[in-house]
Amino acid sequence: MQFDRTAGLFPHQLDVINDRVLLVPMGEQEFRDASFLDQRLLTQNRQMQWADWAQLEAASAGWPANAHFIFHIGHVGSTLIARLLGELDGLFALREPQLLRNFAELAGLRDRPESPWPPDRLDPRMETALGWLSRTFRPGDRALIKATSFASEIAGPCLGGKRKALFLTLSPQRYIETILAGENSRQELAMLSGPRLVRLHRRIAAEPWALWDMPEATHAAMGWACEMSALETAAEANTVKWLDFDAFLAAPGEHLADIATFFGVDADRAAIDALVSGPLMQRYSKAPEHGYSKELREQVLEQARRERSGDIAEALRWLDEAAANHPVIASALARVAKD
Repeated sequence: MQFDRTAGLFPHQLDVINDRVLLVPMGEQEFRDASFLDQRLLTQNRQMQWADWAQLEAASAGWPANAHFIFHIGHVGSTLIARLLGELDGLFALREPQLLRNFAELAGLRDRPESPWPPDRLDPRMETALGWLSRTFRPGDRALIKATSFASEIAGPCLGGKRKALFLTLSPQRYIETILAGENSRQELAMLSGPRLVRLHRRIAAEPWALWDMPEATHAAMGWACEMSALETAAEANTVKWLDFDAFLAAPGEHLADIATFFGVDADRAAIDALVSGPLMQRYSKAPEHGYSKELREQVLEQARRERSGDIAEALRWLDEAAANHPVIASALARVAKD
């Protein structure tokens, strides 16, 4: 299979040391089925091959990087909404490509002496990679890339003032409840809190907090502040649509139609209504073999709110104090208050 303008040979991940890219053959239905295009995509049954970056770059000269994006703060329905949008004619959804995560990690090292790349290499190479990820199977389709939450750090360069993105959020309290309500989300919180604090400290150009002084719920509040302030910063010079996930669940058909219009998709309202009343809204989008619903979500969040009310209140106080001292966090709070 040749590396050409169709999406059949997927650039999965970077090997930075050897300056090469792992290519994975993928069919259109495989993209539709995959919740994540990260390491979980790789199995022993897949045929894969490594290609030199220079070889792929030469083969892709002039390819347009015209994908749309979904950026989010994590656990705010991004997988569900990406699945719904991917069912519409005109959009080809890619969920959490590993390649984009690689660039987010490299961006965290920009200008650092330990970076494997000089500072001037990152942006042009990311533009090349976005050209690869913008490929589709059908000429009339546009790729829709749903990023990993921490890839919001590179949302600004990804959009570059010329591409559109949906930014998905939740209020701080609902976000903290969501994280505390699940064992997997709490484990993820423990893993991501350190890197998030580094990113947040870098953004405010100060280091006022220590991770060991923060209870678990405050880790979640800090994570909200980190990811929301990343989106707030990226929104300044780009065309974005903000959406609260609770608002989406209250009127999914209306909001899905609005998102489609924002992305330039002329979607039939009957088709949208069929989607939001269909099985995708009744399954856990990250693992569709499991049932999940708006009602079950509310039950889970109510339990977390009841059992951890004191911790949640303390975390919200921390967030208010952080906003009082740091304008970018205050802007993030004002954003959700306005929406």
